[in-house]
Amino acid sequence: MGTTQVTPENIHAYLKQHQEKELCRFVTVGSVDDGKSTLIGRLLHDTHGIYEDQLDAVKKATKQEGGEIDFSLFTDGLKAEREQGITIDVAYRYFSTENRKFIIADTPGHVQYTRNMATGASTANVAVILIDARLGVLQQSRRHAYIASLLGIPHLAVCVNKMDLEDYREEVFNKIRAEFTQFCSQLRFKEVKFIPMSAKMGHNVVHDEGKTPWYKGGTILEYLEQVPVRAGINESDFRYPIQYVLRPHLNYRGFSGTIASGSVKKGDTLMSLPSRKKSRVLAIDTFDGELSHAAAPMAVTIRLEDEIDSSRGDMLVKPDNLPDEVQRFDAKVVWMGEQAMDRARAYLIKHTSQLVRVDIEKVKFLVDLETLEEKPANRVELNDIAEITLSAHKTMFVDPYKDNSTTGAFIIIDPLTNNTVAAGMIEGPAVARGIESLRADVKLPESKVSLQERRQALGQKGGLVVLTGLPASGKSELAYALEKRLFDLKKLAVVMDPDDGRGRDVPLDGSAPLAAIEASRRATGAALVTILSFAMPLRADRAAIRESAGDEPFVEIHLSASLDECKKRDVRGSYGPNHVDPSYEKPQQADLLLDLSRLSAEEAAATLIGLLEKKGFLKP
Repeated sequence: MGTTQVTPENIHAYLKQHQEKELCRFVTVGSVDDGKSTLIGRLLHDTHGIYEDQLDAVKKATKQEGGEIDFSLFTDGLKAEREQGITIDVAYRYFSTENRKFIIADTPGHVQYTRNMATGASTANVAVILIDARLGVLQQSRRHAYIASLLGIPHLAVCVNKMDLEDYREEVFNKIRAEFTQFCSQLRFKEVKFIPMSAKMGHNVVHDEGKTPWYKGGTILEYLEQVPVRAGINESDFRYPIQYVLRPHLNYRGFSGTIASGSVKKGDTLMSLPSRKKSRVLAIDTFDGELSHAAAPMAVTIRLEDEIDSSRGDMLVKPDNLPDEVQRFDAKVVWMGEQAMDRARAYLIKHTSQLVRVDIEKVKFLVDLETLEEKPANRVELNDIAEITLSAHKTMFVDPYKDNSTTGAFIIIDPLTNNTVAAGMIEGPAVARGIESLRADVKLPESKVSLQERRQALGQKGGLVVLTGLPASGKSELAYALEKRLFDLKKLAVVMDPDDGRGRDVPLDGSAPLAAIEASRRATGAALVTILSFAMPLRADRAAIRESAGDEPFVEIHLSASLDECKKRDVRGSYGPNHVDPSYEKPQQADLLLDLSRLSAEEAAATLIGLLEKKGFLKP
């Protein structure tokens, strides 16, 4: 409780000071019997964070066992834990000093409790890993350090424990430090701190007993009191998932939630996703009153100047700093379900304030928890760590987990049992199925006629024209109008279109099938103007096609008619009575925007001819 003497005169000041103390969350990880629970018990005991009845109970239990006080009993509260002498469940304990408040998570070291360890580490600012000085660095030590790094914990304190059993020899400590430093260089910790200690004897835990005169780095408590705890918070990218629309009366409408990252102030312009409507911040309200400025991880209510249609699951961001809008993405997951992953069924994922149905498209690899190598697999079971590709049924607004641990994290839920079966960390948008093979290293069959000879004979350079937009936005109409216009100019073009009546196998999501993309590459390689007319709703897919074009001329044209206009123009039944409105990721840098609800296909084609001439498509 600290050393301040509390009196009736200073009680209010003391309580206010305690309330405003900075909070540090740390997790203890490591192998079995490395002394994690003992370290926590010693911290609680030496900082006076133990109640008298708890201390008496532990002394009584220790006396029955015929030994000195067993500090691990302060955390190992389950009967099974005490009987086996191991930690099974995650135990949370609390204590404070003059400088900070602390929440500790004591996690299991056994391999079969990996999911418990990952749960306890998921909210930590610091990971404290213990290594037995007698045994050195073990596979489990590496495994837990890898998981801590995977979860984005920025700071790692490596406590070389049980130094009393090695006579506090400096060479023992230095050997372990050198070996583990080399391993940690492969991980993404911002800082790794090494401390020699004895949790049982209390040396270098709270007090420096002078047993390691060769070490000048301070105790573990001193480190925990000064380590930066905001290092894991993204302070640059404003993300505000809306949790609730607060409307107590007609004159008040606010969006309530917790700021996931970044900051906001009155007068800032915000954009609501997915509507992309903009408005300015009128006020930032809290229980204690209005604020002029707020930052992560504060819980606030934001009022806007305009009445924009936003609700739970939407996200407020700044217009010049947008998250990724994805439906397919790659993620690393820690599988927590008793039943193995079933790729034939749909799951739910909880991401910020959204609940979205997803399909598990493929398992890319499993992480071998002994060697940390990536190995191919199709099956994911309890406690496995895997990288998978997920396909969501609606657009999500995400950031890579390494950049933003809030908008980059999610959990997977079994919709039948409502159990959480996995925790996930987003790696980034996924490339379309099959498109990942369309890279520069994929060589076309060799021809006896060079590309330059074809261009000279045809009198054109050729290239790839990608028409993208919602169904019924006019892609096919424009594609054939452009083809005819080019023919009249004595230029050769070919259209790749799913709606040409030839019964191609077109994916339901509107993405271009691999065969059509490969055919487009071959046509472009033959100096033709190739017009690819597919919806392609995923931005990542279109980026992959642009990359596959290499150095060939390329333009992306966005048919920008609104959803309502597309429904009016629909003649093929794309928007039938049982349809679901498509999720479409609008291009961020299209070469040209055209709206066929405002101009004819022939007028649009004429405009597009000018762009192709400018880009060099029509020159030899």
